[in-house]
Amino acid sequence: MSQTGAIRAGSTGVLETPMGEDEGIDFEIIELLFFAYRDFISDPDAILDTYGFGRAHHRVVHFVNREPGLTVAALLETLKITKQSLARVLKQLIDSGYIEQVAGPEDRRQRRLFPTQRGRELALALARPQSRRIANALENLDAEGRKAVSEFLSGMIEPGTGSELESRDSKQEG
Repeated sequence: MSQTGAIRAGSTGVLETPMGEDEGIDFEIIELLFFAYRDFISDPDAILDTYGFGRAHHRVVHFVNREPGLTVAALLETLKITKQSLARVLKQLIDSGYIEQVAGPEDRRQRRLFPTQRGRELALALARPQSRRIANALENLDAEGRKAVSEFLSGMIEPGTGSELESRDSKQEG
């Protein structure tokens, strides 16, 4: 594999040895992230399945509940998805009574999204098992350890890709 991750043409043949640390890749952390993500989303996935919803619904419900009045454009930017992808999910959530779409106060073309009580209850039901899993994982860490986890996860996010944690947190503090 090249530095960019592309596969070279003509790479064929059976290999019987596993990839190892000599590749300069931290496979242990990669695998821990795979397994942590699998388990982190397992409880919400089971809940969502009972509603006929998927992970895209989860993300929309989460962010709309974290920032009521979020515009559709801002949600698209945060989630890094197309309008077409969002349209189906949003329609289902609106039609099912989890989210309401309201025209903007200055620009009636602007669409702002608000959770309903039903949407808030769903968001909390999805977040509670995730919060318990996080609390269990952090329970033996001191403040420095928690800070290191936070810095590590923040470092995994591509800069300028719609992570609004800093601006949202500063708005809530101010």
